Amino acid sequence: MAIASDETTCICNHCDRAIPSSNIDLHYAYCSRNLEKCKVCGEMVPKKHAEEHFLNTHAPVACSLCRETMEREILAIHKGENCPQRIVTCEFCEFPLPAIDLAEHQEVCGNRTELCHLCNKYVRLRERYNHETRCPGIPENTAGPSRDVRTTEREQGASRRQPPEFSRRRLLYTIAITGVAVVLGSLFFQRKTEAADGH
Repeated sequence: MAIASDETTCICNHCDRAIPSSNIDLHYAYCSRNLEKCKVCGEMVPKKHAEEHFLNTHAPVACSLCRETMEREILAIHKGENCPQRIVTCEFCEFPLPAIDLAEHQEVCGNRTELCHLCNKYVRLRERYNHETRCPGIPENTAGPSRDVRTTEREQGASRRQPPEFSRRRLLYTIAITGVAVVLGSLFFQRKTEAADGH
């Protein structure tokens, strides 16, 4: 059970906290000698740790990927959404690469062609989705065989031309290895840069 107190309080001129009147002089002497208010967040921190508080909480930091300096609060958003060196994947081949290189890569990659198994026409990768929604499913180089023959040919052609699962697995393995290599290279470069800055 809390005991009601009739003791009055005073506001400390240094830290702006309410202190019991009987302790205000002792508190003020200690507070003004040992604490200071952070100019950024207003928190009272020990004077001997003021610089450490600023460096760990408010000082601008450099992105480990692109070395751009920014406020600590936006670093996570920068790395996840804005950093030109963040790793993204190509929408056409799913190859991982830095975001700054994505547009140039996709310009070339999207112009590659693949054979449509329904109409036997080569289609650019960037146009594949639109083609698939509008594809008549009739091979262009035929005079128009019966529907059953076309269906059988289509099924046979699709089964003949589908890439084996082995090559997909190899592609995924290659992508994973490349991603690991990029991350390790980035960490190595960061440590090398930090070591150079330290000397």
